[in-house]
Amino acid sequence: KPCPLCDEAKEMLEPYKKRFILQEVDITLPENSSWYEKYKYDIPVFHLNGKFLMKHRVDITKFENQLAKLELQND
Repeated sequence: KPCPLCDEAKEMLEPYKKRFILQEVDITLPENSSWYEKYKYDIPVFHLNGKFLMKHRVDITKFENQLAKLELQND
C-alpha cells in the first residue's frame, strides 16, 4: 500500500464484478512470499481461473475475450 495501479485496475474491472470473483492477494504478507518472489516488480498481476492473464495494467479486450471463453466453457 498504496498501489495506484491496483486501484485503477479494480475500477476498470468494476463493471464485470457480477461475472467473476476478484480475489486480492497481498504479496507482502509472509504467507504469500512465493507470489512476492515471482511478481514483486510486476504488480498488479491478474490470473483468471488459475492461469496467468496479464500484468501491470488491465488489457480490457484480452480480459473480456478470456472471460467470455471461460463463460462459454461453463455453460
